[in-house]
Amino acid sequence: FPFFLPKGMVFRNVLIDLWRKEHEKAGYAQLETPIMLNKELWETSGHWFNYRENMYTSEIDELEFAIKPMNCPGGVLAFKHQLHSYKDLPARLAELGKVHRHEFSGALHGLMRVRSFTQDDSHIFMTPDQVQSEIIGVVNLIDKFYSKLFGFEYSIELSTKPEKAIGSQEIWDMAEAALAGALDKLGREYKINPGDGAFYGPKLDFKIKDAIGRTWQCGTIQLDFNLPERFDVTYIGEDGEKHRPVMLHRVIYGSIERFIGILIEHYAGAFPMWLAPVQVKVLTINDECVPYAKEIMEKLQELGIRAELDDRIETIGYKIREANGRYKIPMQLVIGKAEVENREVNIRRFGSKDQFSQPLNDFYNYVLDEAAIKFDK
Repeated sequence: FPFFLPKGMVFRNVLIDLWRKEHEKAGYAQLETPIMLNKELWETSGHWFNYRENMYTSEIDELEFAIKPMNCPGGVLAFKHQLHSYKDLPARLAELGKVHRHEFSGALHGLMRVRSFTQDDSHIFMTPDQVQSEIIGVVNLIDKFYSKLFGFEYSIELSTKPEKAIGSQEIWDMAEAALAGALDKLGREYKINPGDGAFYGPKLDFKIKDAIGRTWQCGTIQLDFNLPERFDVTYIGEDGEKHRPVMLHRVIYGSIERFIGILIEHYAGAFPMWLAPVQVKVLTINDECVPYAKEIMEKLQELGIRAELDDRIETIGYKIREANGRYKIPMQLVIGKAEVENREVNIRRFGSKDQFSQPLNDFYNYVLDEAAIKFDK
């Protein structure tokens, strides 16, 4: 059960803020569902009979409850709370949901496999003729994060019906064909992973390659014709009759905790400036420089730059070595007598011995550009 300390929370919140912004642009609405739901709900969903050994339970008012191992049933209830027309679809409902799973102690591994984690879940409810376009939209969104933002190499696997499954073979065949058809239309390569689907539907797994060549399953797209049937979810079609929507489950980070672990190793702690918990470290040479350094700090904070001031009575060489070598701060500003007199800053970048000076007003535009999130085109 991981703890996040202050700088870890900054890192986590940067990822979450980016996720929210990109999902709003992609037409998702965010919701939150309870962390604990009653046994009857898990029986309806099928989790009680297919996933019970991994669930934590408790008794409340003589009724049995389970802490959610997955967000899907809550997402179904959130959609079902009101009537929907075909005009409302697709409905893209996103949730940053905390889940708990009883993993065997021997399987636990740092942040990579834990018992409590946050899934960046989304559940899309759609008409059958919207399935392919929605899958394509999710694949493109995952690629925007993995490839265009982080530069990850990744592969796609199509996981088919497992031995322990619910729903008819006809439904499974239809779902598997829909996932394969979307990838074929995009011209994306993939391999078949027989029998590794979720118990309620087939899925596409997106596996990231980390800095030392290991692969981690993060993103998933799961097509589900079964939960809408089990929960009797409907929408009013163009003909005025009730119809069953298709449900799509998907994550991009997968587990935020695991994704953070992968990023720490991928960048070896030397994060790009937009992601670094501390983006700029202001280093003073002596006490006379402190008022000017504090002025710079106030402006950086006003601009939304994550900055820290090191005005300790230490040598500037020591401060630079610590900021650069130990903490891997992307940008360091050395403030001495010349900088104060000329109202400029001396800039050093992580991993480089080069340094250069800039007038203070020019620097603010420079640092804002450097700290901006950039998706490769």
